[in-house]
Amino acid sequence: MTNPFYRAFEDRYRGARAIIKGRLYKYQPFLAALHAHHPGAAALDLGCGRGEWLEVLGEQGFAGRGVDLDAGMLAACIERGLDVSEQDALAALAALPDNSVAVVSAFHLVEHIPFEMVRALVSQALRVLLPGGLLIMETPNPENIVVGSCDFYTDPSHLRPIPPNLLAFAAEHGGFARQAVVRLQEDAQLHGDAPLHLLTVLEGASPDYSVVAQKNAGAELLAGFDGLFGSDYGITMKTLALRYESQAAARHAEIHHVLGSLTERISADRAASAAEHEQVSASAARLAEQLGATNQVVARDEARLGRLETEVRDRLDARIAQVESDVRDKLQARIERVESDARTGRLALERELAQARELQQRTLAEWQAGVEARLAQSDQLTREQAQRIADLLQSRSWRVTAPVRWLGIRARVLRQIAGEARAQGRSGSAAVARRLLGAVLRRLGLLETVRAIVSPLPGEQAAPDVPPASPEIAPAAPADAAPATGTELPARAARIYHELKQAHQARKDRCV
Repeated sequence: MTNPFYRAFEDRYRGARAIIKGRLYKYQPFLAALHAHHPGAAALDLGCGRGEWLEVLGEQGFAGRGVDLDAGMLAACIERGLDVSEQDALAALAALPDNSVAVVSAFHLVEHIPFEMVRALVSQALRVLLPGGLLIMETPNPENIVVGSCDFYTDPSHLRPIPPNLLAFAAEHGGFARQAVVRLQEDAQLHGDAPLHLLTVLEGASPDYSVVAQKNAGAELLAGFDGLFGSDYGITMKTLALRYESQAAARHAEIHHVLGSLTERISADRAASAAEHEQVSASAARLAEQLGATNQVVARDEARLGRLETEVRDRLDARIAQVESDVRDKLQARIERVESDARTGRLALERELAQARELQQRTLAEWQAGVEARLAQSDQLTREQAQRIADLLQSRSWRVTAPVRWLGIRARVLRQIAGEARAQGRSGSAAVARRLLGAVLRRLGLLETVRAIVSPLPGEQAAPDVPPASPEIAPAAPADAAPATGTELPARAARIYHELKQAHQARKDRCV
């Protein structure tokens, strides 16, 4: 059958597999001694649970097999490949032949069954064990008061705790040659001399124990187990109680010793205190007398100090009033002088400003008069220059020298044409010569005259075609030419007149 509640309960309160397996190595010396005489022998674990003990048996060289009535527990064993079956413990024992197994074990099983069944288990185990074989029955230890009165009943399937002496006697009465009570799982620190508390006495004894019983065998086989069965294991509550009383007695003795020392010191301190009290009383009386005299002196000094303080305060107030009056008078006089100086300075400044304005106006008027005079003079000069130019252009000498100027201009044209001819080469063709001749005539203004003379002649053609004259040879008159005076001005004179007129207009614009 499967009991999920009990499986979960075991997982919670029994402990993890690794912890339980570590505790089971406590039996390794027994298994090692037994393996020396029965190597590879079979072993039966009753109520195998999760199979921790079966794994230890396999590691020690035994062919372990387990039985249990809880299928959930057996599932954990099957997962690890252990040899288990769902079967009643006593039935499994009864099915075994005599002298067939080396170990019969029952871990935390006997507290779950009536005591009569425990006795039957012991009897059947003795039958099936090989000579020198071991019966191991582990169970909670009721010597631990907390375990026996509280923790044991946490498991609802527990019937009643079994004292170690009772279980050991059951093995002895059942026919086993010898048995040992192995107390387990106590705190390792309790094996030292650490101070104990009352709670340690109540819950510090080994929480579990087992009875390891051995079947009778030859002397040689049993001799290998003498040391194991002659040893003491774990800690009993009696041991803890005796150690606690011994430590308490030592503490009491130490306290009594300390109290005796304190009593002696207190007596000595009291005697010394009495003597010191008398000395202090005498000193206090002397100090009281000195203090009275000192208080009188202090009272006189305080009265004198009060009078001096009043006198100093009066003198200081009078001095402060005098200083304030002097400072006020000096400050008022200083303010009046500053105001007078300020008025005088303001009047002087106003006079200087009036003079500066007058000088500025006078200077501006003189400058404007000078500018107007210079403008009038400039206009007069411009008109006179224009008149002289007009007179020059209409004079007889200008007209008489006109041919000379005309020849000079044509000479410059001929020099330019000669230069072009030299650039084109001296061995030019007749067409080039005709074009040059046409250009010369055009530039000299004789082309039309030559055409008029030559065209009436029979068999003659007009002057050869020549390219038109370059526009830069005879520049046009300026756009803003001089006004007509009956005779047009030459280009140079017209340009001079135009420049003079522009300069005169610019000067007028600046003066406006």
